[in-house]
Amino acid sequence: MTAIPASKNALALLAICLGALMFGLEITSVPVILPTLERILHGDFQDMQWVMNAYTLACTTVLMATGTLADRFGRKRIFLISVIAFGATSTLCGLAPSMTVLIAGRFLQGLAGGAMLICSIALLSHAFQDVRERSRAFAIWGIVSGIGLGFGPLVGSAIIALAGWKWIFLIHFPIAAVTLAVAAGAVTESRDPEAKHLDVAGIITLSLAVFGLVYFITQGPALRLASAAAIAAATAACFAVFLFVERRQRYPMFDFSVFRNRDFSGAIVGCIAMNVSYWPFMIYLPIYLQIGLGYDPLTTGLCLLAYTLPALIFPPLGERLSLRFGAGTVIPLGLFTIGLGFVAMKLGSAAVQPGWLTMLPGLLLAGIGLGITNTPVTNTTTASVPASRAGMASGIDMSARLITLAVNIALMGLILVEGIAMALQQAASGSVDPARLRAAAEAVAAGGAGALGQASLGDMSKMLAQHGLAEGFGLVMLYGGVGAWILAGLSFTLFRPGFDRVIEQCRTG
Repeated sequence: MTAIPASKNALALLAICLGALMFGLEITSVPVILPTLERILHGDFQDMQWVMNAYTLACTTVLMATGTLADRFGRKRIFLISVIAFGATSTLCGLAPSMTVLIAGRFLQGLAGGAMLICSIALLSHAFQDVRERSRAFAIWGIVSGIGLGFGPLVGSAIIALAGWKWIFLIHFPIAAVTLAVAAGAVTESRDPEAKHLDVAGIITLSLAVFGLVYFITQGPALRLASAAAIAAATAACFAVFLFVERRQRYPMFDFSVFRNRDFSGAIVGCIAMNVSYWPFMIYLPIYLQIGLGYDPLTTGLCLLAYTLPALIFPPLGERLSLRFGAGTVIPLGLFTIGLGFVAMKLGSAAVQPGWLTMLPGLLLAGIGLGITNTPVTNTTTASVPASRAGMASGIDMSARLITLAVNIALMGLILVEGIAMALQQAASGSVDPARLRAAAEAVAAGGAGALGQASLGDMSKMLAQHGLAEGFGLVMLYGGVGAWILAGLSFTLFRPGFDRVIEQCRTG
């Protein structure tokens, strides 16, 4: 193969990094504007959940399909198409006149973003053939991705202050234009002549199962019993069909045999734990800071740096610890630290005068835990399987992250609303209709005390709304902490050498 000039590779890396920057910013900058969207576009609490989940669910849907399509039709071609689509759909989101249009735009944006992300990995691998150069390129790409994720809240807050919420999305149009111009001239086309067939049945059934589960968690309490039962049954049926199809596919999207590898299984549990705790809470933390503590968007963005910056600073330490003590020790340790951070946040939120100082220890601990955990998890999932299966292992890793993120955004929202509802019920004089109580809880979660009047629960004070929010967020923090600790224990168990014998004994009966 003809060597690619270093200058051309540098420009290709720039284009791919710009794509990673856009993808990361759209995950962590948008939560800062959710309370603003509730006021301006008149969305409710469920709308705000779907603004985030539409993006993550779409990424999951397109994730596995894009790799196969890019291998068959050209990775550069699919990357350029996805960049154009991301710029166009970001513009649609920025110009959205209603929450319905915004949610639809976010789904389309997620499809484009997921495709752009997967193509980036393949393009980097093709452009940088030398092992040292490839390692350096992926390190730069990872840093830029981390900057997008870590500084997203602050960038979003600054954009709101300077230009308004629409530019959270519109800013991607000029970035996409620059990315497209650079990539068109610098990125070299590549294909895989032995590309496998697209697992259409697996993609459809898994997507329907995940969507059904998220919809059931988000909308279930407001549905009639028969409707909720029908959705639950359909979701379970889709997942059962997915398992059936994948076990009989010649080229399955998920090869479940890799879970017999204890290192892979332990790392995947670590991946899931991060998305049971740290990442979904990123969606709700701005709501707590703005509505619960009364901070403006810019102050909220600055507070969130305590949550996100350690996740950028500590990965090198996590990697060094992993090399010295092994991923089987470092991953559970990092997860335990995340859980400790959530428990500390819960204690800080219950202080007599809660504020950023009482929350700071927990925010820092959670970020440090993620920083220690993330790199060993990613490295272990790919290194624990043969090189020929690294792409499939990476696909399972990314799918597990996005699926558990989507599900736990919904779960944390459910816990938040139920916690607020319990606090309001205790404070109300006499019995309150459950539907009105839930509407009031969702109104408090979305808009604070000012929304209580619209919920028709009488003249409830701002203090009552603050109390409800504190109770609801306390339960969410407890869920994140306990969940991280339970999964840390499970990960630690899976990594132990003796676990292989337990699995074998179970298989042989």
